Amino acid sequence: MSRKPAHTDSEYTFKLFRLDPEKAQEPCYDTYRIGFPQGTTVLEALLHIQEKEDDSIAFRFSCRSAVCGSCGMLVNGAPVLACRTQLSSLIGDQVLVEPLPNMEVIKDFIVDTTPFWKSYRMVEPWLHTDGQPVPEKERLQSPREVHKLEPYINCVLCACCFGACPVIGFDEEYIGPAAIAKLFRFMRDSRDRRGTAFLERVNRRAGVWNCRTIFRCIDACPKDIRPTDTIEALRREMVLYRFKKFFRLVR
Repeated sequence: MSRKPAHTDSEYTFKLFRLDPEKAQEPCYDTYRIGFPQGTTVLEALLHIQEKEDDSIAFRFSCRSAVCGSCGMLVNGAPVLACRTQLSSLIGDQVLVEPLPNMEVIKDFIVDTTPFWKSYRMVEPWLHTDGQPVPEKERLQSPREVHKLEPYINCVLCACCFGACPVIGFDEEYIGPAAIAKLFRFMRDSRDRRGTAFLERVNRRAGVWNCRTIFRCIDACPKDIRPTDTIEALRREMVLYRFKKFFRLVR
């Protein structure tokens, strides 16, 4: 009696965005029909196409383990990490791969992340010590304090939420969900001493107030972080801070 192989190849049609600004001003799409076994990721498929079909295809990748955040791209219209997106998880056999939106394309799926990092640096994503001397031992936290940070510390800076945000599409000055979520992460850290007054940095239209609460950043995050929730939390803290500041002035 014959047995079927444990893993048979499934064929997929890949439609890949192609643009080299040094050679052409308008993008085009290349199409490939290839079979892959169960468990193949989009990144593995792209590496195969690059090796066997066209070595000029350009994309970023590094760890292949959803840790470095390098391989963020659009797959069938959704911002994802290519290394953790299996072909079998997609609907149908059509795989459309495009670069993340809201950033200029350098080549194919490689985008210029300068706006993303500019916003990230603006919130000063490191612990502020308020001039306190460096302790002889590490600054300890209780398990309860660590637990408060856990929903926000897993960001891999892949820029998927930045690419998914519709507000950035029409307002390039908006700092975006990743930067605001990172600010919230540090302001929630019991070791940070920057104080609530630091919120003035994002108390503007291009800061926390321009979010339209469409939740696409939540849908896009591969680490299940909820940037919209952090934006709403900082808005509430800012309103409370402004009220307290006002009442101190009128006393």
